[in-house]
Amino acid sequence: MSKTVEIRWHGRGGQGAKTACLLLADAAFSSGKYVQGFPEYGPERMGAPITAYNRISDERCDVHSFIYEPDYVVVVDESLLDSVNVTAGLSPEGAIIINSAEDPSALRPLLRGYAGQVCTIDARRISEAALGHYFPNTPMLAAAVKISGVIEPESFMRNMETAYRHKFATKPQVIDKNLACLKQSMEEVQQG
Repeated sequence: MSKTVEIRWHGRGGQGAKTACLLLADAAFSSGKYVQGFPEYGPERMGAPITAYNRISDERCDVHSFIYEPDYVVVVDESLLDSVNVTAGLSPEGAIIINSAEDPSALRPLLRGYAGQVCTIDARRISEAALGHYFPNTPMLAAAVKISGVIEPESFMRNMETAYRHKFATKPQVIDKNLACLKQSMEEVQQG
């Protein structure tokens, strides 16, 4: 029996955590995986905390609930570390991936005793350099793929190129920039 990988995303409305979650589900599905990708809705508004979830497996998954004990947590907005218990239920065998320019060791004291792997990526710097604007979801998506290993990087990049060619059919000039952003993010995520 194959293991189902569960990922919980924490972000703020408007940062693209939901979009990244759904793109990961699409890329995993295109790689032949069984997937679930869904947001948790509440009183969402721009800037309010949001949560989204992925389940990815080689076998059909009949569980349809929020994820309370994730293998990985992706934190799109570092300021959530002060207000949301992002490590709740997080497996110590997994990892937390945080959008931060800080070294992973500098953030560990903010993680309420979490003993597993802490990873960081400077999504602001990478996205502004590659895309010309701050879109944290693209670097965070690539970091999640790299750290979780849920999809082979080459397959992920092929699937994302296909998705971007469809999504940006009327703006082909942004395809290469987004692919470069994904590639750079997978190379630069720091593992602590």
